Amino acid sequence: MRIDILTILPKLLESPLNDSIMKRAQEKGHVEIHIHNIRDYSTHRQKSVDDYQYGGGAGMVMLCQPIADCIDKLQAERKYDEIIYMTPDGEILEQTTCNTLSTSQNLLILCGHYKGVDQRIRDIYVTKEVSIGSYVLSGGELGAAVLVDSIVRLIPGVLNDETSALTDSFQDDLLAPPVYTRPDDFKGHKVPEILLSGDSKKIDEWRNEQAIKRTAERRPDLNE
Repeated sequence: MRIDILTILPKLLESPLNDSIMKRAQEKGHVEIHIHNIRDYSTHRQKSVDDYQYGGGAGMVMLCQPIADCIDKLQAERKYDEIIYMTPDGEILEQTTCNTLSTSQNLLILCGHYKGVDQRIRDIYVTKEVSIGSYVLSGGELGAAVLVDSIVRLIPGVLNDETSALTDSFQDDLLAPPVYTRPDDFKGHKVPEILLSGDSKKIDEWRNEQAIKRTAERRPDLNE
């Protein structure tokens, strides 16, 4: 998979996308992540990428020209399965979306800033709009990092144990059950006996029961 990210703050993405699982995924060749500085495509002398809103109002708007030129260049080199714009008014990111996007060959992610991008960029280029929650961040970079992490970890070969992602919260619309490790007795709190039994079938049944119970208690909306 190849992921291209368009941003005016490339350094903000360097750390989360070049450490831990994301780093190993790139080193193993499972994913290529390319970060593009939108300012490099600005035709303005000062490399500005924003201007005042038509109609007045507080806040600046990202210009069409540098974004369009960057996307045009990348599209001339490859076809993208989705061109994604990170925005508070996009569809809320769900595990099912991550699962679908993880099967893509090429993804392009546009990070907004200021009051957002000129609507015409969204109308002409963007095929999918994503939000990571009902709140506003200073820009789309952190949201893009969340999206990339949630997608890349699902690519076969990225996780050492490929079954791990299949038992994560929100797969099958369930939260993950409680997990335990050594010691089996910590400050008087003991690991459930079933997990020490060695009976794989009963352990799986217990975990499924706990997942259903936890989901009903904490996220009943998942089963509506």
